[in-house]
Amino acid sequence: MLTARFGTGFFLAGIYPVGMKIAADYFKNGLGKALGFLVGALVLGTAFPYLINGTSWGHDHETVIKTTSIITAIGGVLLFVLVPNGPYRKSSKKLNFSAGPKLFRSGNYKKAAFGYFGHMWELYAFWAFTPFAVETFNNISGNNIPVPLFTGAVIALGSVSCAIGGLASQRYGSKKIAIIALFISGACCLVSPFLFKSSPTIFMIGWCIWGMAATADSPQFSNLVANAVSPELKGTGLTIVNSLGFALSIVSIQLLSFLSESLNPTNIFLILSIGPIFGLWQLRQKKFIFNTFRNDEPTT
Repeated sequence: MLTARFGTGFFLAGIYPVGMKIAADYFKNGLGKALGFLVGALVLGTAFPYLINGTSWGHDHETVIKTTSIITAIGGVLLFVLVPNGPYRKSSKKLNFSAGPKLFRSGNYKKAAFGYFGHMWELYAFWAFTPFAVETFNNISGNNIPVPLFTGAVIALGSVSCAIGGLASQRYGSKKIAIIALFISGACCLVSPFLFKSSPTIFMIGWCIWGMAATADSPQFSNLVANAVSPELKGTGLTIVNSLGFALSIVSIQLLSFLSESLNPTNIFLILSIGPIFGLWQLRQKKFIFNTFRNDEPTT
């Protein structure tokens, strides 16, 4: 069972950067919009098991696993059969292991990557502990907000914000959309203790806004990263940033797990504000000038 679970995580992680590379191969312009819809689909898929678990099907854990696994396998078959390599794909001439470290010598790549790391510090810990937050609120207030359904709804709303952010990036640029989303999600981190003391309506609205803000910047950071490197290194650049970002999310999840046993549970989400604050600091630096290999972003 443990081997199967490890394999699931291993291969799921491989889908994310390669999927974005495929999108980059199809769009010479408007990659921010394309990634907004692509990551939105990923976020909706993340919400799907929670939504199933909130129905009568969720009473049988095997049904949840079988349903999501079958849909995933169908997705792989459809991708293989229906999606050829994109017209703008440029393959590397040889395997270059030194390319990764060299990318961080680029100021734009490094700052986009660091902004993404701040985003990842918050996102997956927020998702993982949303059920804990709902249970805590129910215990404090005496309400009975359905944990799986509400968690699924909060995550699913992130798919909407990814799409909206992708469309908005066409006019305002990926950097500005990422800054706005990071600011709102960071503010939600800081006001989270007060949400636990509010009414059920305020708590649910606040958590839904947080769910939308926490994901809207993800595709735009990927666009910033992809456009900061040469075409033949886009896959490498995206994979490195994704890998380090997911590794960082392990730290924040484990930290919240530890703090939940020693601190007031209403205060543990404050620690997530470190990520958005760090990300905003990186994006707001004057030396961060968006210098793309595919000039599809506003320059102001």
